[in-house]
Amino acid sequence: MPPSRCTPWHQSSTFAQENEVVVRAARNTSLLDPPLDCRCQLIHSMVIFKLPLKALSILPLYFLCNLSDMCCDCCLLGRAAREQGLTCDHSLSLGYQCGLVSRACCDDRSPDVETKISQGKRINSKTREGLMVEGEEKDFLPLRYGFDAILPSSSLHLPDINECLLGASNCRGGEHCINTVGSFRCQREVSCGTGYELMDSNNCKDIDECESGTHNCSPDFECQNTQGSFRCLPKNQCGDGYIQDAMGSCIDINECLAQTEPCRPGQLCMNTMGSFTCQRNSINCGRGYHLNDGGNRCVDIDECKGPDGACAGHGCINLVGSFRCECKIGFIFNSISRVCEDINECRHYPGRLCAHKCENVLGSYKCSCTQGFKLASDGRNCDDLNECESSPCSQECANVYGSYQCYCRRGYQLSDIDGINCEDIDECALPTGGHICSYRCNNTPGSFYCTCPATGYTLAPNGRSCQDVDECVTGTHTCSVTESCFNVQGGFRCLSFECPPNYRQAGEMARVERSDTIRCVKSCQPNDIGCVLDPVHSVSHTVISLPTFREFTKPEEIVFLRTMSPAYSSPQLSSDIVFDILEGNVQNSFDIVKRQEHGMIVGVVRQVKPLIGSLNMVLKLAMNYVTSGVVSHRNIVNVHIFVSEFWF
Repeated sequence: MPPSRCTPWHQSSTFAQENEVVVRAARNTSLLDPPLDCRCQLIHSMVIFKLPLKALSILPLYFLCNLSDMCCDCCLLGRAAREQGLTCDHSLSLGYQCGLVSRACCDDRSPDVETKISQGKRINSKTREGLMVEGEEKDFLPLRYGFDAILPSSSLHLPDINECLLGASNCRGGEHCINTVGSFRCQREVSCGTGYELMDSNNCKDIDECESGTHNCSPDFECQNTQGSFRCLPKNQCGDGYIQDAMGSCIDINECLAQTEPCRPGQLCMNTMGSFTCQRNSINCGRGYHLNDGGNRCVDIDECKGPDGACAGHGCINLVGSFRCECKIGFIFNSISRVCEDINECRHYPGRLCAHKCENVLGSYKCSCTQGFKLASDGRNCDDLNECESSPCSQECANVYGSYQCYCRRGYQLSDIDGINCEDIDECALPTGGHICSYRCNNTPGSFYCTCPATGYTLAPNGRSCQDVDECVTGTHTCSVTESCFNVQGGFRCLSFECPPNYRQAGEMARVERSDTIRCVKSCQPNDIGCVLDPVHSVSHTVISLPTFREFTKPEEIVFLRTMSPAYSSPQLSSDIVFDILEGNVQNSFDIVKRQEHGMIVGVVRQVKPLIGSLNMVLKLAMNYVTSGVVSHRNIVNVHIFVSEFWF
């Protein structure tokens, strides 16, 4: 705690309170130094700052002493005025607060007495800072500077003191007081500025940019710290005649430009690396002249002398201070560059020198022809070139104007790669190759051929289709004498049909349209009532052969069941025929529709779904004759179907 000039205080005439407890500042300090004895009354300060009496119990002693210091200064002025015989109301321009203290000390003549306050307990002076209730050692309360506390005997709360507002800080000029809990701190009002940093002591310290690495000196420079800044000094020291640039490199000094008249009159300054030289001025002869041997006069230069001369192989005519070239054919003289330049005839006479292409050459030009042509004897026109004479094509060649065209024989096609060679056409691999031959297509160079299955077929005269071989007709079948030969597509079948009991074969086996058919009719024995009552009058067997359908788009009619019944019967007869499939309809691949042909009823058996061979089946059909709604009799037709594995 800072030292204080606090002295014991006494009762003032301005202090008139009802409190009864004797209170005294408990601090062991010396009195004011002579010549003046500042017997300051602390109560004066409390009056000035309008503090209640209980502040004696809750304010820190250091703050009370600060108030006492100011009180003593103002009080001494009042005492001095009284001793000099001045009135206590004199105006010294002390300010309101200090004036009150000064007048109070001027008027105060009372002896030192103890002040009492109402609580009845005495606070004695001790050698340590604080207040103590007399007789109760435990009630001693150290009043530390700036901190809150609770007084045990009075249960009073000590709040934080804002030293900045009360003017109790020791901040210097240019510093700003900032209150903290239990204390305060002083902070500069003006920043330290660039190159400095504020320390905890509130002083500004120079920042060493070289040590902290915040400088921007290049590698060729060395950093040197200065107050508030730094300096970049070059590491390399350049020799005489050189100077260091911004990058730290040594560059030559052009003394001829940097110095004023470095050479004597009549001399020419010539800069050199790191220095300069002075040379005597010489006569400057113009173009086409040079100094004579004496070096004092300009004479004409004969440019045409020498093995080549100035015209490089062309005619040369010397002139005073100049020359002129006599250029050869195909060249022209350039008066500015004074040389013979080639004439570009192709550019000067476009389209008039060559029929096709013109190419400039030194002193002349050359004609050439596009592909497919050759240069004519006059060297300018172009004639057609017959490329076919060199046989560029693999097969046939046709010459055209300026070019040629290759073509191929039948069964070949021109290559898409070079347009010269002919490649075989694989007719079997074409999109239509599957339909060229009925069975199998075999490609050959430039052509193809068709083949048929090894047995049952033969190649048709057109060389593409396969025809069925009727082994039953050609006699190449292997059926026994008890079997009947039935031809099917791609082969034959040996079948033996017998009529059931009470039936007999009606005539010989006959070929009907596409079918091979036999028919058995009922033949009852005498008195055979069961046979007579049997409604089946006939049983027929029909053999047909069907191909494997590759493209099945609509029903295929395969069997026609013809009857002798008229399509339109009389109302008296009221007869009809009903067709039905009894057995063998695999996957419902067949149906029967009724129609009329030539006024008669006909039943048509149709294939409505494709069948993949080889496949054998028997389709059992019924022809029901209905009279007046009752079936009078029926005929059974057994259709033996053989499906080939081929579509032809």
